[in-house]
Amino acid sequence: MVVDLNFHKVIKYFLSIFFFILFSSKSFSENFTFKKLADLNDPWGSSFINNEELIITEKTGKIKIANIISEEIYEVEHNLNFLNVGQGGLLDIIYQDNSVWVSYSENRGNGKTSTSIAKAVLNKKELSFKNIFQANPPIDSGYHFGSRLAIKGEYLYASAGERGMGMIAQDPTKHPGSIIRIYTDGSIPKDNPKFEGKSDWLPEIYQIGVRNPQGLVLSPYDEKIYLSNHGARGGDWFGEAKKGENYGWKILGWGGKNYSGTKIGPKWKPGFTKAIQYWVPSIATSAITIYKGNEFKEWNGHALITSLKDKSLRKIIFNNISNISEEVIFKNKIGRIRDIQVHPNNGKIYFLAGDKLWLMEKNN
Repeated sequence: MVVDLNFHKVIKYFLSIFFFILFSSKSFSENFTFKKLADLNDPWGSSFINNEELIITEKTGKIKIANIISEEIYEVEHNLNFLNVGQGGLLDIIYQDNSVWVSYSENRGNGKTSTSIAKAVLNKKELSFKNIFQANPPIDSGYHFGSRLAIKGEYLYASAGERGMGMIAQDPTKHPGSIIRIYTDGSIPKDNPKFEGKSDWLPEIYQIGVRNPQGLVLSPYDEKIYLSNHGARGGDWFGEAKKGENYGWKILGWGGKNYSGTKIGPKWKPGFTKAIQYWVPSIATSAITIYKGNEFKEWNGHALITSLKDKSLRKIIFNNISNISEEVIFKNKIGRIRDIQVHPNNGKIYFLAGDKLWLMEKNN
C-alpha cells in the first residue's frame, strides 16, 4: 500500500508539472496552425491576383499560380531574359489592376547582370514582359540584388542591392545600393531627388546607402514605404524609406562587421538615416508587411518581419519610435522564410518558406 501511495504521488506530481507547462506557456501550436498548400522550387516572391490565387516566382526561373482553396498549382510561360546565378534569378512579383511587375537578375551578357524590372498585362497562360527599369551598371556578381517591389498610387518603389560592391552604395551616379522610385509605367517622377537639389543623382534614385534590402512594403496606415535590409555579420535593420536621404552603407556598419571580422564603421551617426530597429547578430531579414486584417486583428498596425537565417517571424510595435517593442511570434517552424502575404479579405497569412507555400491561421 505504501508503494501504491508513493506511486500515485509521483504521478500526481508529474501531471501537475505537465499541466502547469501546458497552460502557463504561450506555445505557438496553441494559438496558430500551419497548413502546407504547395511544394515549390526555391520560391522568392508572391502576390494575390484575386481572393483565391497567388502568383509566385521561383528563383530558378518559373512563374506559377497557386489556388489557395483547391491547392492546385500551374505554371505560366514568360519571356524574361534572366540569369539564375548566385542570389539572382526571378525575384519579387507584384500585381495590381490586371498588371504584373517582376524584378529579376537580367542577363546583360558576358556574365554580367542587373536588378531589372519588367511589366506585363496579366495572362494566366503566358506573360509577355517589357522592361521598364535596369539598374546600371551591369555587374559580374551573384550577390545582393535586393529586389523587392512596392506600389504606392502611381509610384513603383524597388530596392536595388549593392551587388557586393560596398561603397557603390554611396555613388548616386550608379543604381546599385539604392531605393528606386519610378512610375508604374517606368517613366520618371519629376519630384524625385535629382530634380530637387540632388542634380548628380540618377533620376530614378529615391534614397541611397543600402546594402541588400529584401523587404519593401507600403503601410496601409500612414502611407509610408518601409524596408528591411541585410547587414554583413550583424547590422540587419528595419526602417523607413526617406526621400533624398542616405542609410550610410558602407560608411556605416549598422553594428555589424565584415565577414573577415574587421570593423566596418559606426552603427549610426548624424547626417545619415537612422533605422527603426537593428539586429546584431544578424537574423537575415527578408520580406516584411505592416499587418492589416481580421484574423490577427490584435496585430493591426504592427510590422511583421520575416527572416532567413533565424527562421522566425517577429512583430515590431513602432508607433512610438522612442519606445520600440519586439516579439518573436515563432521560430524554427517552417524553415527559411522568403516572403509573406496577408489575404486581402480575411487577414490570414501566407508564407513562402522551405520550398513550400504555407498558410498560417488561428486555431479554432
